[in-house]
Amino acid sequence: MSKVKSFSVGNGDMFFIKHGSNNFTIIDCFLSDSNKKTILEELKNQSVDKDITRFISTHPDEDHIQQLDYFDDNMPIVNFYCVKNEAKKKDETSGFIRYCDLRDDSKKAFNIYKNCSRKWMNQSGPDNNGKEIGSSGINILWPNTDNQFFKDALKFAKDGGSPNNISPIITYAISDGATYQWMGDLETTFMENIEDGVSLSKVNILFAPHHGRDTGKIPKSMLDILNPDIIIIGEAPATNLNYYQGYNTITQNSAGDITFVNDGKDIHIYVSNSNYKVNFLKNKNKSEYYYYLGTLEV
Repeated sequence: MSKVKSFSVGNGDMFFIKHGSNNFTIIDCFLSDSNKKTILEELKNQSVDKDITRFISTHPDEDHIQQLDYFDDNMPIVNFYCVKNEAKKKDETSGFIRYCDLRDDSKKAFNIYKNCSRKWMNQSGPDNNGKEIGSSGINILWPNTDNQFFKDALKFAKDGGSPNNISPIITYAISDGATYQWMGDLETTFMENIEDGVSLSKVNILFAPHHGRDTGKIPKSMLDILNPDIIIIGEAPATNLNYYQGYNTITQNSAGDITFVNDGKDIHIYVSNSNYKVNFLKNKNKSEYYYYLGTLEV
């Protein structure tokens, strides 16, 4: 059994995956003075029995790296996954400075790109003590580093522009179970330009890029292939959101923290807002975490 959690952190992103194998993955960081101690305590407790912990940074916008320095000081990052880049900022925050330190650390950084492979990310194998550790089930569908649109996005970020379009596309797939997908903050026009170079397939849970904003609306041609059972719309001002009419959605602005417990073919979904309800899930009377929203059968 594995678990995926999307933290309700305000206008930002932060996730963890507690894998069924001996892996633990954190995706992005958005900490504030009001939540950082609570979130770090939960991450430490959830990962205590895992031998491999990795941090994946989709891109260095502040709403994905806020207080990364606090995170790293209190839960040291030894496996830092990011797209190879030279992004610069006119106004450097402590989170961005730490991002650059980790990004440029040859011992800690692992650059992710389309179809890359690494032991324990998507390969099984023994550790240095001969202990066998299974794959995390994470795969990288994008970027293609030879793609001109991606190269242009890298240059734009290097020149101090938005790094949104250097974001990778990441999947987490469970054997004979659920598939999740993250797309960072990719923007609609960029997705339209690269879609022929991305090998997509059916997903169960799709985290809408750019927090669900209109500017990151996934093109219909891509959505038709992904055919998501649920789209998670992140936290952003309601006036900026695209609610993906015609699809089952969970809106984090209203739901709060969202936890997905993967149990065979079932995904049991819990939220932190007891008043939040949807009508597309089955009721299997679960009660492992705070408020049970329902179960998706995959």
